[in-house]
Amino acid sequence: MASLTDITARLMYIGLSILAENPRGLRARELWEAILEREPGIEEDWEGASAGNTGAERTFRWSSARLVKAGWLYKTSGVWRVTGLGRHALYRWPDPSEFYREANRHYREWRFRKAGYEQVEALISNIPDGHWVSLTEIANQYDLPPDSLLRWLQGERPEGWYRVLDRHGRIPAEAHVSEDERETWLRLLNDDGIDLAQGRAEPLERIPGEELERPVTDLEAPDEDAPRRAWLVRDSEQAFRRVWSPTETCSLGEPRLRELVPGTSREAVRAAVDEDLIHLNAPERARLASELHLFLNAIRKDDIVVTNDGANVYLGVVTGDATFDNGYLYRKVRWHNRDRPLNFYDDLPSGLSARVRNPDAELINLTDFVADLLPLIGEGSTEIVSREVRLPDATAELADRLLVPEEWLAECVALLRERPQLIFYGPPGTGKTYLAQALAAHLTGDRPESVQLVQFHPAYSYEDFFEGYRPREGKDKTITFELVRGPLRRLAAAAKKRPGDPHVLIIDEINRGNLAKIFGELYFLLEYRDRGVNLMYGSDKDDLFTLPDNLFILGTMNTADRSIALVDAAMRRRFAFVELHPGEPPTSEMLARWLERENLPDEPARLLAELNRRIDDRDFRVGPSYLMRRSVDTNAGLERIWRTQILPLLEEFHYGDGTDVRREYGLKALRDAL
Repeated sequence: MASLTDITARLMYIGLSILAENPRGLRARELWEAILEREPGIEEDWEGASAGNTGAERTFRWSSARLVKAGWLYKTSGVWRVTGLGRHALYRWPDPSEFYREANRHYREWRFRKAGYEQVEALISNIPDGHWVSLTEIANQYDLPPDSLLRWLQGERPEGWYRVLDRHGRIPAEAHVSEDERETWLRLLNDDGIDLAQGRAEPLERIPGEELERPVTDLEAPDEDAPRRAWLVRDSEQAFRRVWSPTETCSLGEPRLRELVPGTSREAVRAAVDEDLIHLNAPERARLASELHLFLNAIRKDDIVVTNDGANVYLGVVTGDATFDNGYLYRKVRWHNRDRPLNFYDDLPSGLSARVRNPDAELINLTDFVADLLPLIGEGSTEIVSREVRLPDATAELADRLLVPEEWLAECVALLRERPQLIFYGPPGTGKTYLAQALAAHLTGDRPESVQLVQFHPAYSYEDFFEGYRPREGKDKTITFELVRGPLRRLAAAAKKRPGDPHVLIIDEINRGNLAKIFGELYFLLEYRDRGVNLMYGSDKDDLFTLPDNLFILGTMNTADRSIALVDAAMRRRFAFVELHPGEPPTSEMLARWLERENLPDEPARLLAELNRRIDDRDFRVGPSYLMRRSVDTNAGLERIWRTQILPLLEEFHYGDGTDVRREYGLKALRDAL
């Protein structure tokens, strides 16, 4: 007989599994009814083991606190929801006993450090709007393990929980958030005035660790101990040759601007620009105010400065504080290559040239490229940091599971290494989507948050795929329109945050959509990953948008809908194509291999071969996946598959041509021919 602990573990595991299937959440009573429906005998098991103690439902509700403290479950307004950490826990600990044991471990750790969590709760609730804190710094401040603090924040969701980000100002990857959770997190930050449109929060909006226990007095002051940064600074044409190089400076400003001093707040800079530079339009004033504020307060001594004069690129190191003269802010700079300019196209690190192509931006944060720039100014390693993502090799284990030769799978990986877009095409039932999903899981190391699947259809649009405006209820209950990121934009942002990890977007039925309409200006980036484009809705702000090198696209194409020959040349040039056809390896051998592995007779494979022999149009031949199920072992099961799945396909193919589909392709006719 199972013990109470074993039954409780089952209840917890089943309950969280059901919540994982219901992302909108369930009320406690609804969840309990769903558990009883899935495990109808569990109450009897409980009564037999409890000897009249507390009931199963009450124990389940009480024990759910352990899942909350583990960060796997959170409750709001009476609704229970699974977290990204909870989904990860279900995947990592599929055995209910191990799952519950791990939850209890986190619960004990919370009780041991309860006072520290209470202090954190008080602190983050008082963080001013528009500012954020580092998870690691706040954990160190209160002697808490960072991963435990993250779990507590995800489960309890105290006021201001979303203001705790990783040290780079990003949503912590360790939270394993889903795309819906990420959207909610970003919306809460945006409502607080924290913008992650560029993938991370503004560093100047971070409250440093040493400020966490005392009132914040000067949040605009730069953190001198923060990691080194890099900046693109540009001014008028020939500014480098005429002024910057001879005086060893760089500058930013407008002749009519009043004096600004270091420490001036963002609001004060914006007010000065709006009043003094009224001749500029509103977007120009907003951009300049943001750049001037960064030039004053974010750039520090020893930061790297990059500028270009045409195709010539110059690098320097900041040596002084900001000064003001005749409308312009200046920084002293020691220029390293005044007489030996780099070439914009040939000498810059991978990806950097795309970031600095925007002709309208005069100040761009290039801190992501510090490690690449250090060797170019004579510091650090002499080797340029490689940003090339490494795809894992195909394995014999994966090939065996997919019933394909390892050499064939290795060729698919090799194609993706050469060109990061690949399409599996073929008739229905050839396993295109299944193979794409399995390959994506392998390439990403089985990280579900690194894989997204979308399905194209005639009504699918750029706004669905990348980004577009959607109606939202505002704070005053009015309807507003908010720019919402689509699956490609979200996955691209995630890939940029983890440049060493592969991310895969699967586009099912890619040929059913209007590709020019869906991809828009992004079509160009499929071929030129090192270039950037201006986005339709301008959400890239001062940066051109680029597709990261570690984002791979796997498409599937049903040739019964549209022949590969009809695909436009632009698409063919941007994708590699791999055929999966019932008459060609590896698909032609798949069913026979599966039947052999399952110790089943080979009749289904012989029937499928005879069926496809009778179909003249190769694009309408039938794939093996319809028959790769245990029910083919019985005559009734095989007839049901033929009647409900295979014959309807062929009736559509022969619609209007007078062919008697059942007589030509029915099981009796095929068996008579064997």
